[in-house]
Order: sequence, then structure tokens, then C-alpha cells
Amino acid sequence: MFRHIILYTYIILGSGILFVNIYNAIVDASIWGSDIPNSIEAARNYFKRTTPADFYKIFGTILHPISLIAFFSCWKPFPETRWYLGAAIILYFLIDVFTVLYFFPRNDIMFRNTPLTDIGILKQAWQQWNVMNWLRSFISLAGVVCSCIALQKTITTK
Repeated sequence: MFRHIILYTYIILGSGILFVNIYNAIVDASIWGSDIPNSIEAARNYFKRTTPADFYKIFGTILHPISLIAFFSCWKPFPETRWYLGAAIILYFLIDVFTVLYFFPRNDIMFRNTPLTDIGILKQAWQQWNVMNWLRSFISLAGVVCSCIALQKTITTK
């Protein structure tokens, strides 16, 4: 029962991160790029106190220990879940690395460091962010699917 609760929690957290990421792509990013530089200025003002990164810091941080608990709690009784849970861990870690190396610099350009008069640079950063965020969402979806398959394996294994 404990393993199932952990796996369900893992799936819920991963799904939550996925759907917030999709929301950012559909709603936030479209607003950011709607009238550059005015839309970027509005986003800068909106994000002065808190940003979507605050959500990811909380729930992404919770996701990683839950992933390890799920992986190690299923290791011996459900060896058929190892590859799926291992893949999910790698995928979620890859998302974090991708975010730090690719998205943080573009966030800095759009929301912190670049003057609003550098419209070309702002547009380029927004376009790059917007396109690659769909790849990040796909990677997150793959992590959720791997977690769901692992849960299904624990349920059908006797």
C-alpha cells in the first residue's frame, strides 16, 4: 500500500508540473510575446514578487526525493518497474538541467537584464523559450508515462 501511495504521489506531482508547464506555454508565453517590448515590461512588473519558477522550485524539489523513494521501495518487490522508474528519474533530472542551462538564460534576457529597447534580442529569447518549452513539456510527459507504467506493473504483478 505504501508503494502505491508513493507512486500515486509521484504521478500527481509529475502531472502537476507538466500541466503548469503547458499552462505557461499556452497562456503566459503567448502573453509575453504578444506586444514586445510592452508585454515583456508588463511581465517584468507582474513577476516582481513571485514567478512560475517559485512553483517549480517547491514542487520540483519535492518530486526528486519522492522519485527516489518510489524507485528504491519498488526495487526488490517489483523489479519490472526499475527501468520505468529509473527512466522517469533521468527524465525529470534532464528537465532540471535543461531548465538551468537553456531556460534560465532566456528568462534573464526577457525578465531581468536586457533593456526593453533591445527588441530583437527580446523577441529572439521569447521565440527560443516558446519553442523549446514544448520539448520540455514532452520530456515531462514521458516522465509521467514512465511513472504510470511503473504503477501499472505494481498493480498487475502478483
